[in-house]
Amino acid sequence: MAVPAKWIEQIERWQNSGLEQSVYCQRENINCKTFTARLSEYRKAQQRAVPDLIPVQVKRPPPLAVSESLVFTHRNGHRLTLPVTVSASWLAELLQCLD
Repeated sequence: MAVPAKWIEQIERWQNSGLEQSVYCQRENINCKTFTARLSEYRKAQQRAVPDLIPVQVKRPPPLAVSESLVFTHRNGHRLTLPVTVSASWLAELLQCLD
């Protein structure tokens, strides 16, 4: 249910007044229960007005430079160069053997 414009105006005046709700209603000669009900409707309408999803633009990072080979260097200076197509399981076995 849409909140009538007169109630939206009243609610916004109350919010800007800095007064407690009961004091504002008393000063404006408004039924406090009615005001509370309209305020609840107003807040629900405000929540529905907020989108559930926010549009996001995803940018792909630039492609990484792909090396044609894997190079392993041992601390004693030995180097092992393997093609990038080498099987991951074979490489894992090799590294375990070198451990």
